[in-house]
Amino acid sequence: MGKRGPRSFDPVVMGNRETDAWVAYYRRDWRRFLVASVGLVAAGFGMGARRTIAGAWYVLKANQLWAPFPDNQPDGARAYMRRFYELVSDTSEILIDPAEAARLEVEWWRIHRAHQHDDGVTETQLEAALVELYSYVYGADSDAVRPAARSRVEAMDLSDRWVAEGCNLDDPLLVHERRALVSSYAALRKAIGG
Repeated sequence: MGKRGPRSFDPVVMGNRETDAWVAYYRRDWRRFLVASVGLVAAGFGMGARRTIAGAWYVLKANQLWAPFPDNQPDGARAYMRRFYELVSDTSEILIDPAEAARLEVEWWRIHRAHQHDDGVTETQLEAALVELYSYVYGADSDAVRPAARSRVEAMDLSDRWVAEGCNLDDPLLVHERRALVSSYAALRKAIGG
């Protein structure tokens, strides 16, 4: 197996790690979230061990600041995600402005949260925010990344249902969420030419 990185990640590994991270996030199990984040960052960006751990730590801190509802800290979450994207841009073929990538990342978090609590915020808006993030970070065509965004929105809807039904680890919704995230990462890898 070749070196993994931002354009050569394994969609199955990524989908599994992201599902684990989402489960840990909604259960507020921050130790498990960090473990999942280390795996996700390692599989998705192919950075060395020290940078991977630092990046996963920044993702954890950003999510902890974002998690409280309605009193979260979006500026703090963006600051940690900027630090994460600084690591990514320093060590990979992804050429981005870390502050803009962080802004786009936390923006889809904001739209997702609004969608969770306001029927007026649509899946189309959430999909558009993901398309904007993917297009920017990977330098990809918007139409090419749209299927990845659509599958990710499907995974979010499944996750939201799982949360509403009590966050049971045996709930079959998690299997469907995992499949949707794997599908999303497969579509993303295809779109970015990996």
